[in-house]
Amino acid sequence: MTKFLISFPASAMDVPAEDMPAVSDASHAVIREAKAAGVYVFGGGINSEVAPVVVAADGSRTTGTYPQTREFDGGFCVLELPSRADAVQWAARLAAACRCAQELREFYYDPDS
Repeated sequence: MTKFLISFPASAMDVPAEDMPAVSDASHAVIREAKAAGVYVFGGGINSEVAPVVVAADGSRTTGTYPQTREFDGGFCVLELPSRADAVQWAARLAAACRCAQELREFYYDPDS
């Protein structure tokens, strides 16, 4: 089975504030279905109130991200699925629930991780 990252940037969610409870309920319902199906690994939303930190090998820290990286925010989940086709179906369900397109990425398989 392959692990897939399904995510979206916060700016993609152009949802009126009064619709957010319905979006939250719908997205949580999909996650509950993924858990019930045994494909959920983990997920959540990036806390935009806490600044990212780049930590070097010597332990020194720099607030911010890599210079070449765009801002990383929004929500994500990792699902372990038998195929990319299955991942596309789950991403479509999350896109419908969140009312925004989802980015789908496949994790490289590493037997030691």
